[in-house]
Amino acid sequence: MILEGEAAGLPTLVVMTRWPASGRCKRRLAATLGDESAARIQARLISHTVAVAATLAQSGVLEARIAVSGAGQKACRRWLASQQGLSIHAQSRGGLGNRLCHEVLRARAHRSSTPVILIGTDLPDLHQQDLLIAIDKLKRSSLVLGPSQDGGYWLLGLAAEEQDPHWAFHSIPWGTDAVCTLTVERAQQRGITPELLSWRNDIDTIGDLQGWLA
Repeated sequence: MILEGEAAGLPTLVVMTRWPASGRCKRRLAATLGDESAARIQARLISHTVAVAATLAQSGVLEARIAVSGAGQKACRRWLASQQGLSIHAQSRGGLGNRLCHEVLRARAHRSSTPVILIGTDLPDLHQQDLLIAIDKLKRSSLVLGPSQDGGYWLLGLAAEEQDPHWAFHSIPWGTDAVCTLTVERAQQRGITPELLSWRNDIDTIGDLQGWLA
């Protein structure tokens, strides 16, 4: 049920990220560059992603939520207090699938009609246009995916009519090259033809940094 005063149809963007603490983030990068350097890279990636999200939120294109793991609620708010138009909270407990699903349900707790877009913070070349294209594609399909070169995805969008998101996140082999393919297969089993965005490469290893540093 849509309550009076709700902005029906306004998408909710959820940025999933990890607190950029030395020794607790970007561990594959840290193995090569060291904990401090990996944490600084994580902080830069977060700042860029949050800036893109904040710009779209301030222009009224979407609502933006930052979901942080590895830090408490108060610390999260202090950390990103300067960003206007964003809500910030700690992620729920559990595995990645559980946390992603919980964020979709949380975004719809007060407005069930909202499309929800989930992204991480591993794309230094993320642009506003990427999110605008995803929003447009959600008008044509219940599922939008941004496939990544490692077999996962850098964006997942669920249209408002997909009220039960569990199928997209339950029993997915996270961290493997089968994530995106399996998600597409599950969607097709439900009669959904996913809309795909351009392929991207996440920043996870030293090799992924070459183009960025150049």
